[in-house]
Amino acid sequence: MRVMAQMGMVMNLDKCIGCHTCSVTCKQAWTNRAGTEYVWFNNVETRPGQGYPRRHEDQDRWKGGWELDRRGRLRLKTGGRVKRLLSIFASPVQPELEDYYEPWTYDYKTLVEAPLGDDFPVARPKSLITGEDTQVTWSANWDDDLAGTSELGHLDPIVERVRRESEDKIRFELEQTFMFYLPRICEHCLNPACMASCPSGAIYKRSEDGIVLVDQDRCRGWRQCITGCPYKKIYFNHKSGKAEKCTFCYPRLEVGIPTVCAETCVGRLRYLGLFLYDADAVTAAASEPDEKKLYEAQMDLLLDPEDPEVIAAARAQGIPEDWLGHARRSPVYALAKKYRVALPLHPEYRTMPMVWYVPPLSPVVDLLSSQGHDAEAQDVLFGAIDSLRIPVEYLAELFTAGDTRTVEDVLRRLAAMRAYMRDINLGRASDASIPASVGMTEEEMYAMYRLMAIAKYDERYVIPKAHAEQAHDLEEIGCSLDFDDGPGMYGSAPFGEASGRPVPVAVETFHALQQRQTSDQAAGDEELRGRVNLLNWDGNGSPPGLFPRRDEGAK
Repeated sequence: MRVMAQMGMVMNLDKCIGCHTCSVTCKQAWTNRAGTEYVWFNNVETRPGQGYPRRHEDQDRWKGGWELDRRGRLRLKTGGRVKRLLSIFASPVQPELEDYYEPWTYDYKTLVEAPLGDDFPVARPKSLITGEDTQVTWSANWDDDLAGTSELGHLDPIVERVRRESEDKIRFELEQTFMFYLPRICEHCLNPACMASCPSGAIYKRSEDGIVLVDQDRCRGWRQCITGCPYKKIYFNHKSGKAEKCTFCYPRLEVGIPTVCAETCVGRLRYLGLFLYDADAVTAAASEPDEKKLYEAQMDLLLDPEDPEVIAAARAQGIPEDWLGHARRSPVYALAKKYRVALPLHPEYRTMPMVWYVPPLSPVVDLLSSQGHDAEAQDVLFGAIDSLRIPVEYLAELFTAGDTRTVEDVLRRLAAMRAYMRDINLGRASDASIPASVGMTEEEMYAMYRLMAIAKYDERYVIPKAHAEQAHDLEEIGCSLDFDDGPGMYGSAPFGEASGRPVPVAVETFHALQQRQTSDQAAGDEELRGRVNLLNWDGNGSPPGLFPRRDEGAK
């Protein structure tokens, strides 16, 4: 048993309101520069829908992820080394610009500087690729903008798959229409297909926390990683000629700060924490022949941080003691393994994804109440699971490779928690039979409720800090922070980033970020003083001229 640590995330889909704040703040922090106009490390998709890029889940077309060969061994869907070598100079099996969208801006100059006339000036959309006038026809979250599942729902690859099995299972009549939001980031997989696809060996998985990064110095722009990633969460920067992806905001994690998407989430639906897993068993788990058993195979990889044997093995592998303590308090481990209400996205891709989702429990309470039922009674809620507006089959295709029983078990636990807490909130005696019906104790159910409903900041984000004495071991010389115009590489203007110097994230920036985010004094040292980043501003200090003086305003 080789114990390794992996940072993971859980998202509670019942809490997502589709505000896209996470997407906007991530965009501003990481991809707000030339060459990444179409890039969204974080995006929020409306389901059912085509997703972003368009129909990225159609692996019959895109050939992403892994499959088993005739001998039962893992191989990339794009084929063996020889086949991939033959396509290294031209890889047509990847999304084109139209599958993302042609990024645009508006002709604001005309809008602002147009001469006085009888007509209002118009700011026409301008392509950021050609600079010419363009028609805006599609973009990220376009299905959400159209709100047209009755017209476009059939384009969802999962809907197609479920319909093939049962033609009448998913319809889009008004009374049966359903939708929910699905935020997506890089999955930081245990068995990443992108890393195996890269001819240059530029993609690597950090041994200390499992975050998957791209070495920008070694990347040669072959774009095989884009084909290999089944989630299509690696992008090509056409300006730098390099591949880029979500970094899990590792400079923030190293000083104990949540990712930007988690920090700014309005619904507080994201949880960050540590998993311990058996690295020696990853290949065997991903090679499980039955796709519907891949979820359980992945669960078996996750180790109990309370197990003395696991603790001893982790110490032998050099995992710090405080990291083991964080693993024991990890909310992602609790939701995924202990309470079993969080599920991985598309385990059938065999990448062992480490971003997990609590599936949505359809808004059935209002409907049941309108029909005269006691909507939160245990038997009523359990009975409604079979007739949810969101078909269980659809959720199963997303999270369990089609295994509806696992999804039903999760929904029953969520319904049981709602019924159990209703009695407590109304001042009645708790009913121990409710948690017992889903294999839980009263203590476990209340702890799950507290974590999912009222958990405090430090309970949702249990992030082990990097050790200063190990900071040089965490140098990411080849990450996207070290080239001109990369993330955080803006000039020393008042709104520059604290990590904006062209050096690796090592001892110097480790201490600078730590001081900036935790100090009670003015932000940063003399070199960083007077620079403000509105995304993670700690409120300490401000550059001259940011706020007008009162005597100036009185003039």
